[in-house]
Amino acid sequence: MVVNYLSVCSGIEAATVAWHDLGWQPIGFSEIEKFPSAVLSHHYPDVTNFGDMTKYKEWNLGTNVDLLVGGTPCQSFSVAGLRKGLADPRGNLTLTYLAVIAQYRPRWVVWENVPGVLSDQTGAFGSFLGGLGQLGYGFAYRILDAQYFGVAQRRRRVFVVGHIGGLWQRAAA
Repeated sequence: MVVNYLSVCSGIEAATVAWHDLGWQPIGFSEIEKFPSAVLSHHYPDVTNFGDMTKYKEWNLGTNVDLLVGGTPCQSFSVAGLRKGLADPRGNLTLTYLAVIAQYRPRWVVWENVPGVLSDQTGAFGSFLGGLGQLGYGFAYRILDAQYFGVAQRRRRVFVVGHIGGLWQRAAA
């Protein structure tokens, strides 16, 4: 089964590398930084980089989005940072991610961030989960550490998986 996915805050596109063997197809990226955009252009010349994710209403995707994936910027949630949360424009992209979901209504959603988002004083994580619920998505989340998945470093991240239809069990599975 081919899954068409849209990747936002794409970076150098780890999702596409991970999902390549599954036959899933990227229908677009959203990345604004110069170096990662150059990497995307080099490796995926036939996939459009739409750039700024806040301009999502202008994107012409040409197909349905089965899955939306992205890890919005973590600097505003990291315990090593200033912890401005949603008051930081980068942190506020978490809410933009919800707006992209509302616009394109993917069947599946995968979002990741640093564990500091769980203790953010601006309520970003609760707002994100509440927004998913309001949009009709069931969801499950878990903290995973890259060291247990073949990466030679400790890199803990919160992953949220959502599925439209409100049933958390589908997302948890």
